[in-house]
Amino acid sequence: MFGVGFDDSICYLCILILSMTPQVVDIKEVGELKFLLSKSRNIVVTCHVSPDGDAIGASLALWHVFLLMGKRVTIVTPDQAPKSLSFLPGIKDIIPYSCYVGKVNRLFEDADLIICLDFNSLSRVDKLAEAFNITKAQKVMIDHHLYPDNFADIIISQPKMSSTCILLYCVLIQIGLKKYINKDVAECIYTGMMTDTGNFTYNSSDPNIYKVISELLEYGIAKDDIYTKVFNTNTESRLRLNGYAISHNMRIYKSHRAGIVTLSAEELNKYNYQKGDTEGVVNIPLSIPGIEYSAFFREDAEYIKVSMRSKGDFPVNTICEKYYNGGGHKNAAGGEFFGTLEEAVALFESLFNENDKYLSNENEAV
Repeated sequence: MFGVGFDDSICYLCILILSMTPQVVDIKEVGELKFLLSKSRNIVVTCHVSPDGDAIGASLALWHVFLLMGKRVTIVTPDQAPKSLSFLPGIKDIIPYSCYVGKVNRLFEDADLIICLDFNSLSRVDKLAEAFNITKAQKVMIDHHLYPDNFADIIISQPKMSSTCILLYCVLIQIGLKKYINKDVAECIYTGMMTDTGNFTYNSSDPNIYKVISELLEYGIAKDDIYTKVFNTNTESRLRLNGYAISHNMRIYKSHRAGIVTLSAEELNKYNYQKGDTEGVVNIPLSIPGIEYSAFFREDAEYIKVSMRSKGDFPVNTICEKYYNGGGHKNAAGGEFFGTLEEAVALFESLFNENDKYLSNENEAV
């Protein structure tokens, strides 16, 4: 157990008084984390498979902070980041395990600290879990998903937080690293906060979110430009792929207030699919009045990638946890299905009667 000295306690109290950000780490964990960082010289930062804006944003933000602290730090991801995030500062320095297995294994062997961001179980890092088996480094988890596994030495888990990025920002403030936050760090954190809430359209009613945004704006980030780059910049092939998916492969189940969209590997290849091209497709059925939850099934090489979204109190995370080897939040969840695309859809349809109990009492027509 790591100790916390008198000076640490005074510093912590000053943070409570001066910062508008919520306090998310108890004083014991503050001391433990500060001690680990002080003695660590070779750090690996990592996140979940198919990394999204929150995972990449948090990883890059922490990478920039550690570099400014003079640490030797590397970001490792299970696979490649989506092209929609290519504008983020430092993204070209990320090392995907899927492309550099041997190099990543050596990085994990040499590391004295592994920071695990935006995932709560080693099952969420896919084949990168093999590298965890060979490392003797201490591990820190910073995450906002429910039910964290006990694989890290320090677990900072706050499921009520809207994103790992806002959680990370609060952690940085609490452990006294605010002086290392600059425009690059702020841009990465804002991107994660924005993408994990659909540009603050769901899971975003906490007033603290907007307090943090106001602080990030002080660093000079261009939030409107970030939105345009992430949500409003497309290739022709991406637009045609999404148009095809909605036109040909969207199914609406009016009596169950559900919708799905599917894309097979053949269809993805036909439209030159690039990682990130289908981001947001899962939300399209929800724009239809009366639809309360939707799913998107994409055929990958080894499994069917599953994404689900919902409105109100409908818990799509429960569906993903029970049936699709995944999880997430009440209104935004995902997972994997090991079978055919047709079987994944058939399973979804077979659950309608069971899921009807989650539907609201509204009788809005589709």
